[in-house]
Amino acid sequence: MYMETPNQFTSPIVFSITVAAFLAFTLCLTAEFKKSKKNDLKLDGKLCYLPASPAFGLGIAALICLSIAQVIATFFISRNFCSRKRNASKVGRNPTVSCALLFFSWISFGVSIILISAATSMSQSQAFGEGWLDGECYLVKDGVYVGSAILALVALGSSTLAISRKETEEEESACKS
Repeated sequence: MYMETPNQFTSPIVFSITVAAFLAFTLCLTAEFKKSKKNDLKLDGKLCYLPASPAFGLGIAALICLSIAQVIATFFISRNFCSRKRNASKVGRNPTVSCALLFFSWISFGVSIILISAATSMSQSQAFGEGWLDGECYLVKDGVYVGSAILALVALGSSTLAISRKETEEEESACKS
């Protein structure tokens, strides 16, 4: 009996998601060390000035990597679910766990994107009298980029688990047929 592998693209997709996740993680950690420090803040009476930091570019790159990886993972998981519905011969278990992992992945992704976006926005140049918000200068708190890096790994790890779980379910149902 000839048994077909469920999907030949799984390994490259999981590998690309993993690479993008670790790249986003590394960029966030680097941004944590390159963000503006209290010493960079210049005060002139009530006016403040904060120069741009390299964390701005690193944060933008992390946002791009994280977003691309999340979209690829979601597309791949969704494509697998749709192809499974079309192919009636692949009858397996209810994909509830995969859906829960995907949902958890999107929640983690959303929180991570908000944290990275806010921290990256604060890493721009804050001119005298303009500041970041209401004319005041703000510094990124310690650990914001690290927290978002960990959430990025959790988000993309959950997506990867959902893909792996989906493939395992398909293999089991193919063996039962």
